[in-house]
Amino acid sequence: MKVAVLSDIHANVQALEAVMGDAVEQGCEHVFCLGDLALAGPQPKEVVEYVMSQPTWTVIQGNTDKMIANYGQEIMEFLEEHAPVMANAIADDMKVLDDSHRAFLANLPPQLSLDVDGCSVLLVHGSPRRNDEDILPEMPLEEIEEIISGVGEKLILCGHTHIPCGYQTNSGQTVVNVGSVGRPLTEKPRACYAIIDFENGSFEVRHRFITYDNKAAAEIMSQRGFIGADRLSDLLLSPDERHF
Repeated sequence: MKVAVLSDIHANVQALEAVMGDAVEQGCEHVFCLGDLALAGPQPKEVVEYVMSQPTWTVIQGNTDKMIANYGQEIMEFLEEHAPVMANAIADDMKVLDDSHRAFLANLPPQLSLDVDGCSVLLVHGSPRRNDEDILPEMPLEEIEEIISGVGEKLILCGHTHIPCGYQTNSGQTVVNVGSVGRPLTEKPRACYAIIDFENGSFEVRHRFITYDNKAAAEIMSQRGFIGADRLSDLLLSPDERHF
């Protein structure tokens, strides 16, 4: 079974369409989506509705999906203190996301354990411990093994950092960060996802880097008009930082 694994779409329709076109060309039979569908991107409503219209996808909740679902004074105060651009973005997102969108995001599971063709797989957004914990390239293997301590699945799939990477642990487990579809923070800002070929308990992982019309996405982003939208727009063209 060939599965496309997507994460961190962040309301980027152009990137999502390019990735899905590639996934079809590559013969993917199913999609796992690891969350962060909408916040701080060009077209949040369109992306959430696209995912809502895919009944065969397996989707979990990302940390920003949870923020949108739980939107209120506490969320705003936290973001205003720690990430003011995100505070402006979520306030603007709430103008186009209605109760049905928020209910969909609220009801997504935070993680899922699956059996795929005899292989045990754990889907998480950040890590098995927290939806906002980073799994980044070049971390000490001992730290990765601590993060997944107590996890029994053979393959752990994550996103959140927007930077793809992978680890093989001493316990024989594999950890793969699939990168970001909608706001890649790699040197070349191409949409990133993973394809996994499962067969009789084994698997093969490939990251795919897809060129898309990031200029169009950046233009739509800049036109949203809230304070900081221009910074998010620039990141789609030249990624150089993650936090705000």
